[in-house]
Amino acid sequence: MKVIFTEDVRGKGKRGEVKDVPDGYAQNFLIKRGKAKIATAQAMSELKGKQNAEAKQKAEELAEAKAFKARLEDSKTVVEIQSKAGEDSRLFGSVPSKQVAQALDKQYGMKVDKRKIELPEPIRTLGYTNVPVKLFPGVEAKIRVHITAQK
Repeated sequence: MKVIFTEDVRGKGKRGEVKDVPDGYAQNFLIKRGKAKIATAQAMSELKGKQNAEAKQKAEELAEAKAFKARLEDSKTVVEIQSKAGEDSRLFGSVPSKQVAQALDKQYGMKVDKRKIELPEPIRTLGYTNVPVKLFPGVEAKIRVHITAQK
């Protein structure tokens, strides 16, 4: 019997897949528990419509991410952060990704989730630093951060 999986079933299929499974397994387990439905012509066309809508949604998100990347990597976009520092240009403490995200929002009105900012370790020195940001799978931007000494 051909069924369309409505959710992931371990070892059998993923959501949205169309597969042949034994009749008893389909009737007594998959359909009964709502994990799949019979692959009728109407159900197949409905599945195609959902897949097209998801593809269009992903394309829009990708376009938005690329436009946001262009704004982030603009030469005028430099996040300025002041921090206390010693004589040898080392900071007292550090600048974590949360502080970079807050400064970017405050200075330019661009909201970036701190978990998307891929800072391997907090910034501990004065000067310019390029900070990578993962906006979307396959779209990565770099933010220029300038750390200055607080007076």
